[in-house]
Amino acid sequence: MTDDIPPSSSNERFSSKNSEDVRILLVGDEGVGKTSIIMALVHDNFCTNVPARCEQVIIPRDVSPDGVLTEIIDYSPREQSEDELISLIQRANVICVVYSVRDTETMNRVTSYWLPLIQKSLGGGEHNRSVLLAANKSDRQDETSHIDKMIPIMNDYLEIETVVECSAKIMKNISEIFFYAQKAVVYPFRPLMSLEEKKLSMKCQKALARIFKLSDSDNDGFLSDEELMDFQLFSFSVPLTPIAIAEVKQVISDYDPNMLVDNALTLEGFLYLHQMFIQRGRHETVWTVLKRFGHDLNLQLRQDYLLPKIKIPRGSSVEPSDLCLNFLSELFKRFDEDFDDCLSSNELQSLFSVCPSNPWTEEMLHAVESNSLGWITHNGYINLWTLNFALNLSQALEHLAYLGFNVKYHSQKDAITVYL
Repeated sequence: MTDDIPPSSSNERFSSKNSEDVRILLVGDEGVGKTSIIMALVHDNFCTNVPARCEQVIIPRDVSPDGVLTEIIDYSPREQSEDELISLIQRANVICVVYSVRDTETMNRVTSYWLPLIQKSLGGGEHNRSVLLAANKSDRQDETSHIDKMIPIMNDYLEIETVVECSAKIMKNISEIFFYAQKAVVYPFRPLMSLEEKKLSMKCQKALARIFKLSDSDNDGFLSDEELMDFQLFSFSVPLTPIAIAEVKQVISDYDPNMLVDNALTLEGFLYLHQMFIQRGRHETVWTVLKRFGHDLNLQLRQDYLLPKIKIPRGSSVEPSDLCLNFLSELFKRFDEDFDDCLSSNELQSLFSVCPSNPWTEEMLHAVESNSLGWITHNGYINLWTLNFALNLSQALEHLAYLGFNVKYHSQKDAITVYL
């Protein structure tokens, strides 16, 4: 990482309420080298004299690759009780279990004591904390890899992200331990994948399906090269070359030719592309996309993304801005598949398919302009949005976020006009 990492006296303060802050807890039997690992990180050198327990260490945002504030906590069975340990486990968001490759008993206690204790402390095996295993004292050239021995354990304990062979004595993979720990929090694996089924989790599929639909600007159910370029530019602020697009589509076609139709990417192909990134260890690529489209670590839209802070003076009225009206009209045209200047029930359902629900009841739809079939006209559609802004602004702003207003514009603050 860096030399002379500041301890807890750093001016930056850790907040458990900030989902971007990382609290790493090191646990393990006495003598396995937990404190030596932390001291080696801080001083960038092996320390021969180490205390029973290291003081809290804070890694500032400006020396972290992902710009997160990181707190490292050491646990000492000599100085702390099991009750204190349980409290530390509950407060941590990533736990590193350290064992010595030279001491079989410490390896055995990973499964006989430490992992069961972590699960018990967090309410069972379905907890959302990430666990890393640190195989310390891996500094002999004649030693074989211990990772293979841990594969059955990783299969039994799905919360284990990875195993790192390390040595404080020869500075082997010391910074990597904390790098992987940070990544496990900032770009967690478990929300993305169903490990039992070895495919994208349902929540991840749902989030990516929303992103696919928002990126499908012509609403034909596929992503063309132009739409893929727009998606890439919005997600990563870097253009995708035609050669790169062709290479991506070739990889997808090699897996399943049906994931491309007329050389355009299907939803199944889009999901497979992101699953492939995850399986290749590129979680951050998928999380960059998800976060760019407003999703949090629980794969829900962030509260600040749904409802930006807007002060509306008392006694004033709120209407959709011209930008918002243009956005809503474009949305209407996009889902008016038969070009009759009306939205049928199916077309309206398709429009709101990226939202948790349709905000308009049958009674509301019948109260505005519609055609002889009862299908809402463009005027009726705009009138209902205007009514939503006046009567339930929060709901209107939330639906705009789900529908992609924040993809085209900075935030829903651009969607309102306030009349004093």
